[in-house]
Amino acid sequence: KITDITEEQLMGFFSDMKNGTIKRLDGTQYISVNTFASVFKSFWHWWQKVNKKKGIDIQDITADLDTRQEKPDWVYLSEDQVKQLAEASKYNYKVLILFLYDTGIRAPTELINIRVSDLMNGCKELNIRQEISKTFGRRIKLLLSADMIKEYICTKNLKGDDQLFDISPSVVNRQLKRTAKKLFGDVKSPAGQKYSELTMYDFRHCSCCYWLPRYKSESDLKYRFGWKKSDKIHYYSELLGMKDTISEEDLLIDVTKTEMEQRLTKSEKEKEIMQDRMKTMELQMAKIMDKVKELEIIQE
Repeated sequence: KITDITEEQLMGFFSDMKNGTIKRLDGTQYISVNTFASVFKSFWHWWQKVNKKKGIDIQDITADLDTRQEKPDWVYLSEDQVKQLAEASKYNYKVLILFLYDTGIRAPTELINIRVSDLMNGCKELNIRQEISKTFGRRIKLLLSADMIKEYICTKNLKGDDQLFDISPSVVNRQLKRTAKKLFGDVKSPAGQKYSELTMYDFRHCSCCYWLPRYKSESDLKYRFGWKKSDKIHYYSELLGMKDTISEEDLLIDVTKTEMEQRLTKSEKEKEIMQDRMKTMELQMAKIMDKVKELEIIQE
């Protein structure tokens, strides 16, 4: 009976899942062990609650159970590698790859629900509707794939309510794995996962890496990707592909700006001094005019 398990047995079981001693039915290692741990923890707390109503005290053997989420490895592709992959793929896949890289859309959940009517302004903008989004709806610009998407719609003779990409995610992922392995080998990418394990969702990570240094604010980047929290930026990009973009020109702008501010401050001070002098002269002129009037009265 599972309710007879001891704390020692429980810890050993989940430890074996993590280190690969206990494997999945297909022989591979479990990835999201924390999910199984969280489910068992919920069950055990329910079991404690049920027994407490009967006057039976059940020890919480899950107190030290690790339920922290482990970030899975993913496939990182540079901009050049994405272009190589697209060029090596058939037309439909080429368009899909560039669209995924451009939009950073959640695939397959948001992707398969995109209709032709969601494209606007000559395919230069995409409306990701609220009802298909995991977080919130958003309208984003297509800056890398607009022309190709427009051509694709004409070639496929797609209409307003048609799916933009009528695909089978498993078939697409299988093809992506084959092409990536052929181009880049069965080796690990900088993000830890092998190129041969490339999936559509990896393009969301790669897209984040592409747009991160190009957006001027975090809030704009979060809007594009449908994120509410800033920590998602690092989660998805791990800052891969980033580089120091500061230049001497930027420094010159800052120095010039400082000099201008100093000159402006000096000019304002000089203006204040002149204004004080003018007020003093006006007072002196007023006194002189009063004296002149007094002399005129006396002479009369």
